Amino acid sequence: MKTYRWFFLATLLIALSVPASARHLPDFVPLAEKYSPAVVNISSSRERVVSESEAMPELPEGMPFGDLFERFFGERGERRGPERFERGSMGSGFIYTADGYILTNHHVIENGGEIVVRLSDRRVYTAEVIGSDPQSDVAVLKIDAQNLPTLRLGSSESLKVGEWVLAIGSPFGFDHSVTAGIVSAKGRSLPSDNYVPFIQTDVAINPGNSGGPLFNLDGEVVGINSQIYSRTGGFMGLSFAIPIEMAVEVAEQLRETGTVTRGWLGVLIQEVTRELADSFGMTRPTGALVAQVQPNSPAEKAGFRTGDVILRFNGIEVPRSSALPPIVGRTPVGSEVGVDVLRDDQEIVIGVTIEALPEDIAMGRSGRQPAPPVRPQSLLGMQIEPLSADERSALGLGEEGVRVAEVTGNPARAAGIRAGDVIVQFGGDPVASPDAFRQKVEEASAGRSVPVLVHREGTPVFIALRIPNQ
Repeated sequence: MKTYRWFFLATLLIALSVPASARHLPDFVPLAEKYSPAVVNISSSRERVVSESEAMPELPEGMPFGDLFERFFGERGERRGPERFERGSMGSGFIYTADGYILTNHHVIENGGEIVVRLSDRRVYTAEVIGSDPQSDVAVLKIDAQNLPTLRLGSSESLKVGEWVLAIGSPFGFDHSVTAGIVSAKGRSLPSDNYVPFIQTDVAINPGNSGGPLFNLDGEVVGINSQIYSRTGGFMGLSFAIPIEMAVEVAEQLRETGTVTRGWLGVLIQEVTRELADSFGMTRPTGALVAQVQPNSPAEKAGFRTGDVILRFNGIEVPRSSALPPIVGRTPVGSEVGVDVLRDDQEIVIGVTIEALPEDIAMGRSGRQPAPPVRPQSLLGMQIEPLSADERSALGLGEEGVRVAEVTGNPARAAGIRAGDVIVQFGGDPVASPDAFRQKVEEASAGRSVPVLVHREGTPVFIALRIPNQ
């Protein structure tokens, strides 16, 4: 009897606790009802002309079922002319001004052609492209209408990791579908988008959601859903949104001038690893390591050097290399800013005037290299050979540079050095020949890591190489 009473009491307590826990979960119903009318479906189509040979290739004589094909597609030799097909794309967007300005993604409308906007009340408009920016994946459209429902724009900077967020869009063409999740990370950098510090969420995003709004629980737009990470083409728990502040800045420039201007510093950077931090005498890995200073850039004019570690830009901390491009990109052109740099174990401040990012900026050179002229020397688990003057010129180098002919063992292999790498600096000093490189190795302190600057397929990169104990 006692056992039954305890079981009944435990069951009652569990039943009473469920509604109490449920009351802590957010209610998305009011958000979906109130803000769905300002979310639109966007489709674009472009006519593609297909030649007769593409549409229906000529069938060889004697092909089985040839008569059947001819019956449906016409006799051999009958010329029907080119075929015309519609190629389209589909996405989402949202109205942010009552007179018809709409924010969406660049990739939603990049195919061109006629762009059709459908509202939740089934009104349909043909939209004009005011401007589009591939680098931020933001586009601004305009429809000819007044007194439209709009969304409130919030702040992505106040978002917290773990906070609930909501998305409304048209996945696979299903209008006004609502999905929810949490903020997984902020300031996420993706390989193809250096100037966007993405908001990462686990909100279900699929093809057609692109360009739709990401809401906080106050009903404010904090981002524009842009892309997903997937091995299948469908949602796998990783979705990325453009911060609304960046999207609005881009949209304002597009509306005013039709183009977007970004700040440019002119350095090629890489991540500071734990091994590199140790080689530079840093207590922890932080900042952005300058692997190359571009010619005639603001950085070169200000006196930046290869091997500098950028710690702060205009007073803003740079915790990792991926954080620097968005900060620089949002800096107004012509601004004079101070950059905190670690150089030779000392922190210094460099003043620099930010210029506009050139459209045709070149990040490196690559070229096929001829065979080595002499027998390579073996050092630190790798064979080193000299470079000719023509090879240095092709790589954009001066008098420095030796090539790794082969990696034979550690510590080179453990550090990640590869055959074909061109070693430009060792411990911050230029290397002009295999003999000079050997001398630098002999002078290095055993048991510590040394930063080595190499050019790999035309791109400079620092590698921490640990000198073995004697």
